[in-house]
Amino acid sequence: MMEFIVTLIVTAVSMIVTSRIVPGITISTPQAALIGAFVFGLVNAIVKPLLILFTLPATILSLGLFLFVINALCFWLVASFTPDFEVKGFFAALFGSILVSLISGFLSNFFGKTS
Repeated sequence: MMEFIVTLIVTAVSMIVTSRIVPGITISTPQAALIGAFVFGLVNAIVKPLLILFTLPATILSLGLFLFVINALCFWLVASFTPDFEVKGFFAALFGSILVSLISGFLSNFFGKTS
């Protein structure tokens, strides 16, 4: 349970930092970041594997680069389900998803979480 809470907080912090860096991404409150982190976990657990499965030919043809598009769509989907969290445009979602992944990975390693 503690690992889940740490992961949730790390993802929320990375979303807040990303909203400060990437223009077009706004998170109004810390609560919106926590809700967004929770929804992000659900989308990554349920929707993302289905998208990867359905777009497998495009992913293979693009040598895996289409996964960036899938990540951006998932990030955009999270924003549409989360109040006070807004992503304006595809490129904001693309850069935001990349930055959230990088920051979350760095913070997870910093706090000693291995998985």
